[in-house]
Amino acid sequence: MGVDADVNREKMDLFVKIGLDERTARNTLANAKVTASLTGVIREAGVVDGCEKIIGNLLYMVATKFPVSALKHRPTMLQYVVSSKIKNPTQLEAALSFLGTVGSESFNLNDFEEACGVGVNVSVEQIECAVVEVLNENKEDILEQRYRINVGNLCGQVRKKQPWADAKIVKHMIDDKLHELLGERTAADDEKPSRKKKEKTIKEQVVAINSSSAQSSEEELNPFTIFPQPEENMKVHTEIYFSNGSIWRPHNTKQKLERHLAVTGGKVFTRFPPEPNGYLHIGHAKALFVDFGLAKERDGCCYLRFDDTNPEAEKKEYIDHIEEIVQWMGWKPFKITYTSDYFQDLHDLAVELIRMGHAYVDHQLPEEIKEYREKKMNSPWRERPIEESLKLFDDMRKGKIDEGKATLRMKQDMQSDNYNMYDLIAYRIKFTPHPRAGDKWCIYPSYDYAHCIVDSLENITHSLCTLEFETRRASYYWLLEVLDLYHPYVWEYSRLNVTNTVMSKRKLNRLVTEKWVDGWDDPRLMTLAGLRRRGVTPTSINAFVRGIGITRSDNSLIRLDRLEYHIREEMNHTAARTMVVLHPLKVVITNMEGGTVLHLDAKLWPEAVADDASTSYKVPFTNVVYIERSDFRIKDSKDYYGLAPGKSVLLRYAFPIKCTEVIYGDDKEAILEIRAEYDPSKKSKPKGVLHWVAQPSPGTDPLKVEVRLFDKLFKSENPAEVDDWLADLNPLSKEVIPEAYAVPSLFSAVMGDKFQFERLGYFAVDPDSTAEKLVFNRTVTLRDSYIKAGSK
Repeated sequence: MGVDADVNREKMDLFVKIGLDERTARNTLANAKVTASLTGVIREAGVVDGCEKIIGNLLYMVATKFPVSALKHRPTMLQYVVSSKIKNPTQLEAALSFLGTVGSESFNLNDFEEACGVGVNVSVEQIECAVVEVLNENKEDILEQRYRINVGNLCGQVRKKQPWADAKIVKHMIDDKLHELLGERTAADDEKPSRKKKEKTIKEQVVAINSSSAQSSEEELNPFTIFPQPEENMKVHTEIYFSNGSIWRPHNTKQKLERHLAVTGGKVFTRFPPEPNGYLHIGHAKALFVDFGLAKERDGCCYLRFDDTNPEAEKKEYIDHIEEIVQWMGWKPFKITYTSDYFQDLHDLAVELIRMGHAYVDHQLPEEIKEYREKKMNSPWRERPIEESLKLFDDMRKGKIDEGKATLRMKQDMQSDNYNMYDLIAYRIKFTPHPRAGDKWCIYPSYDYAHCIVDSLENITHSLCTLEFETRRASYYWLLEVLDLYHPYVWEYSRLNVTNTVMSKRKLNRLVTEKWVDGWDDPRLMTLAGLRRRGVTPTSINAFVRGIGITRSDNSLIRLDRLEYHIREEMNHTAARTMVVLHPLKVVITNMEGGTVLHLDAKLWPEAVADDASTSYKVPFTNVVYIERSDFRIKDSKDYYGLAPGKSVLLRYAFPIKCTEVIYGDDKEAILEIRAEYDPSKKSKPKGVLHWVAQPSPGTDPLKVEVRLFDKLFKSENPAEVDDWLADLNPLSKEVIPEAYAVPSLFSAVMGDKFQFERLGYFAVDPDSTAEKLVFNRTVTLRDSYIKAGSK
């Protein structure tokens, strides 16, 4: 023990001599790997007798971040550091990036010096000019957001203007200039901003379709050309700004990328990672298209990976639904995996994270963690000894600590300008059996911890997600960097938001559980199950998504009628025509003999050929027919083409009829039936054309079917912006017509069949149909309010 203590004291002295503070030196000693590396770097640099603090800090960065593949070049770089040719963290990060790319290969010193800014001196005056320029460019946002402005983003803009400026000077200067501009920080500046309603009108937010996109149709565009090839994945993914002024630029070293490519064969690997805690909606259709579509376009592979880290919210029902709906949407997973498949790997890496000093067990309660994060304060347990955290984490795993009494947190940067670097939780205790892992675990990883690691373990080449995850890039790559794991290429795209509906899983769950709708597959919902039940096909959904493109324009709404356009385009070519009367009004043809039945040809398709029996169907025509009640009125007018007393109309595929008499009920107001005469010669040519259904035989009612008409679920185009969003539900969003009249040929309709009810819209058979009664859902109306780009 005495010898070990002496050795540790010598190393402690060595670390302090190069300018490390005692706390950092002690933490270093607790990590044998970093201790050995730093000791070697100090000796290699020839500064065992000490050096300036700024040089010592750079040496510490070399010890902890130098790429293993380039160790033969470390002595060369150390000479640049001790001679102050490389004099700040920014230059050093660039040097590490350069050497990580070349690995053990030889390189040209001039290229190296140019890559890391050797000899470039950026004066304070030059930094100040760049800072002033950036602040002026962002002045409007700064005055609006005040001290809530993203300082890290401002620093990044300055860095683009002056790449080799000292990051610490840049940060201090920005802080000083902000103080000059805004004055003292107020209590309001520290308050969490309340959610404001967007000032833009919905009309301004809705994505406009302009004629400039008419150069090529939506179907012809290849949206995947924006993504790089797997072999290009050595570029810097993002810049992580730390409060101490240092900047990390995570990227794959040449050696790491080569190992990855050897496993994947250079193929694209993507993943669709839903949480099994609800049904998929149309926003997921975009994610499916992006993830599976890219893999398909590049002849690669796409995992269906269930993010099953929260056993309390997950159900087998949701897992089964997701698998089924993914296949229904036309996508075939390369492999179905679960985050729980990697629970042991994730645990082992968490232990390694603690050993390296990058994680600690915290006893703060959730509300305390929230308060400390808001105040950018370190947890009281942040600096607890590594061995203690290892022991406590093992106790968490063994169930020796009560739920809610401890978490494992990543030691990131509590003073960062990025909220997602505030020591995120990696593990929490939950005494809940897991649907797949059973009761093996009582600790479960968080999304922030597990997602990036599993992406790396599955060798994902392109980790694609929506824009709200963009601020998590820093924590995503921070974790992969400290664990020395392969880095996937991350790219964010805008969420798919559609007017007159909600996409939030929480809100969808409320609509279902509180019975505002008739289940997850209610045809009024934008769930994929609801759209399927309504009669929408995956082909039209994918065409809609493809037409929108994989954009990064945030906070935009896509009009519902744009989706309806694609549905209508497909059904116009696939849905056979037929006739159904929703609200029947009886018409007795007085000049036709009762008992006479004429079997007329009606077209299944508009372009039906007269002598082709497969393009038509037979409809009976008798002396009792039914028309829509709305197609008759007592008072005629020039702009009205329906039936009225003394007026003629054409019954489609049949004959002209003329109203001769109106039969009223006892109240002298309700119309019971119409008397009419027909023109068997068809010499009269009335303008109005009506659909109809006849009695198939004397005294026999036509086929009765139930028809369900659906309208927008919400009255507002953006119900998410309405204070009481449930009060915005459209009370007329569903109309059930229990006894509509249909032509006899519909009797044989089965699930999957789709029709155009002439003049009424496109309809599909509903699963509620029975042998006794068919039920039809209106998929979409005939009216098309969406004008495709370039058309008039």
